[in-house]
Amino acid sequence: MRKLFFTLGITAFIISLISFFYFKIGLFLIIILPVLLLIGIANILQHKHAILRNFPVLGYFRYFFESVAPEIQQYFIERNTDGKPFSRNERSLVYQRAKNISANTPFGTQLDINKSNYEGIRHSIFPAKVNEELPRVVIGGPDCSQPYSASLLNISAMSFGSLSENAIIALNKGAQKGNFYHNTGEGGLTQFHLQGGDVCWQIGTGYFGCRTEEGNFDSEKFTQNANHSSVKMIELKLSQGAKPGHGGVLPAIKNTVEIAKIRGIKPHTTVLSPPNHTAFNDTKGLIQFIARLRQLSNGKAVGFKLCIGQTTEFESICQEMIAQNCYPDFITVDGAEGGTGAAPLEFADGVGMPLEPALIFVNKTLISLNIRDKITVICSGKIISAHSILRAIAMGADICNSARGFMFSLGCIQALRCHNNTCPTGVATQNKMLIKGLVVTDKSERVYYFHKNTLHAANELLAAAGKNSFKEVDASIFMRGDEFIHLSDLYFPDNLTNVTKH
Repeated sequence: MRKLFFTLGITAFIISLISFFYFKIGLFLIIILPVLLLIGIANILQHKHAILRNFPVLGYFRYFFESVAPEIQQYFIERNTDGKPFSRNERSLVYQRAKNISANTPFGTQLDINKSNYEGIRHSIFPAKVNEELPRVVIGGPDCSQPYSASLLNISAMSFGSLSENAIIALNKGAQKGNFYHNTGEGGLTQFHLQGGDVCWQIGTGYFGCRTEEGNFDSEKFTQNANHSSVKMIELKLSQGAKPGHGGVLPAIKNTVEIAKIRGIKPHTTVLSPPNHTAFNDTKGLIQFIARLRQLSNGKAVGFKLCIGQTTEFESICQEMIAQNCYPDFITVDGAEGGTGAAPLEFADGVGMPLEPALIFVNKTLISLNIRDKITVICSGKIISAHSILRAIAMGADICNSARGFMFSLGCIQALRCHNNTCPTGVATQNKMLIKGLVVTDKSERVYYFHKNTLHAANELLAAAGKNSFKEVDASIFMRGDEFIHLSDLYFPDNLTNVTKH
């Protein structure tokens, strides 16, 4: 291909010279062809890209199409029910609710509901009255002197750094208007989180916002931030669903001087939070640390977040709670399907327990040890619709957190560029030009309406099931497609030989 490229290129250049000399045409080719030939020579001489060495100049088309492949897939190939992690229908649902416009769909379902993985709600022919008041749950166990009344749906952990300052401000202002809480993520409590909305301050292994120069826990800094009036809860992050067993990742390109100052780290370096905490190293130390955080925060609700891996470890934590007679006010269960701005593929695809079995396990473990009433169970992991909220509650959750749902409400288009600082909507970037595209006043309203309309839809689903309270929700209100297959086998058997004989 190299020989053909230069043969055709030089031939075309000679023809262009002759055409211009005799007919005064082809000036553009006389200018552009030498440039292309020089680029081709540079392509051959470089040793980094085999494609360009073998296909000079033409090889660039490969990189161009690779760069726009996600857009081609999303806009021209995907069906409404396709798309990962969220389908076009799911994304459209959030956009419509965030814009406070009708989220109704025409012409019936586009799903194949005759498959075994279908899940539906058993409605009642005597539905209950739809409650117009949005549901709330009080978080605070026996040792909590400042319990918090939380919404059923809240903003899950997303750090400033992973998200832009405008995105964080819009989320917090939306939370203020809708009276729900905003989890800071492990990146620390910043001025952008303090716009008037309630805050759940997450403490990760990097102890950002409460760390010493060596990266260990600093009780004085923690006390100062934890007692801010906007901070209603403290969440100790043990692991995250999208990358359990792996510390948080902030790419160097997103680690600005401002972010580095907030976190107490060096700017323009990739930040890899350690996978484990230094303030404790066993279950006994974990429970003691939770008690310490509660004391330093003057009795605010303190809990921990984890993705379930080895089930025996969670059981050991529960046994240690009982032994010390010290209980977290809440436990946040993250599913392996949870989102992140950056994670190694092996961790995102192959580590951790999905949300459904994790919730079932945590709920049943707490019940079996007679401590379920002392602890609020929060869940996160692809919570995006009213149906997913009821499903999570049926599996054992008391309230739900959503990250990507609220990102969609900000305008996220699932461009899958969260990790490279080129988010086109200004949500997951530190590029100042892109950030300006996200208008806080508009997006904070969308955050508010997404929350309000999603919970109203949850109230409608609850009423359709004939229930008056979310406390009445359990797995019995759901039906699965494998039940239909069993019914088909009973009433429409494949083998009708015995029937036809009669």
